[in-house]
Amino acid sequence: MISTFRRAAPGAGALRAGTGFAPCHHGEVLQGVFLDGGVPRPGLVTLPMAGPGSRAAFVPRPGTAPEAVTVSPAGRSKATRAAVLAVTECARTAGLPPCGGELRLTGGVPVGLGMGSSTSDVLAALRAVADAYAVRMTPGTAARLAVLAETASDPLMLDDARPVLFAQREGRVLEVLGRALPPLLVVGCTLGGGRPVDTLSLPAADVGDSEVRAWERLRGLLRRAVATGDAALVGEVATASARRGQLVLGHPEFDDLCAIARRAGAVGVQIAHSGAVAGVLFDPWVPDLRTRVRRCVHDLQADGIPTTRTFTTTPAVTVKELLDGPAHRRGDRPAGPDPARRPARVPAL
Repeated sequence: MISTFRRAAPGAGALRAGTGFAPCHHGEVLQGVFLDGGVPRPGLVTLPMAGPGSRAAFVPRPGTAPEAVTVSPAGRSKATRAAVLAVTECARTAGLPPCGGELRLTGGVPVGLGMGSSTSDVLAALRAVADAYAVRMTPGTAARLAVLAETASDPLMLDDARPVLFAQREGRVLEVLGRALPPLLVVGCTLGGGRPVDTLSLPAADVGDSEVRAWERLRGLLRRAVATGDAALVGEVATASARRGQLVLGHPEFDDLCAIARRAGAVGVQIAHSGAVAGVLFDPWVPDLRTRVRRCVHDLQADGIPTTRTFTTTPAVTVKELLDGPAHRRGDRPAGPDPARRPARVPAL
């Protein structure tokens, strides 16, 4: 157990107890292999979700070896590696001696569902160590250390709202797709009984020129969807990407999920390509949104697909506002694909 946090001992310079937070996501809108200067590279576009995340607290122990980092809860090896890497990086930046310490992780991100739990832990740990050394860690540095700590990383260190195509094994942005995804309402659920998925154990699919061309086409469609604020086109891309992901994941409920989405008048579905979480995507400005969402939830549960939470990808607009408010009045749609954003609660339906 980690003791009560306290300031570092006298003589430890600027060292102090540090804290950090990182969000999660709700799987991917698009994942595949894309051209980068003519070279095929794995990449992904995540579906943002406000609310859950990982919090980390790091208590330095001056005089201990930099690799002497203990973690609670036990077994969070990726976050531990991240903290050790961050200690070396931040100590050099701050001009202070590196040391080990105690890392405590808390938060409500489910593990193994493809919601970026490991990256959330890793990023929170990096930020807590940086806070302890009173240095600012840039997103580029955080991405580089995250990949070193966990082999492949989600783009959670990029705090702005812009959707990006991210090379998860290199920790860099391949393309900024635009200002913001069109607003979406997402009915979350889990496939495969919610069983965790070991990402790195998944078999690698054979990738040929035709597959790369198909992913490049989806990339172009998503770029256009962002530019025009077209929620239906986002749904088309996400569904096509999810269907390709089934070649590896093989969720038995996937066809039923797609059929439920069609009956409810959704624009498509999305899944975590490295887990069990999935979502039915709705254009939040269609008529009778409440009726559509109710039918979707009913059909999912009747089909044995557990629902999780319903949320919006635009925190400025809550689910309650959409279901109870003027969502059916097209004139109330925010102008453009990038309405004002502010923190908001993400309620369950």
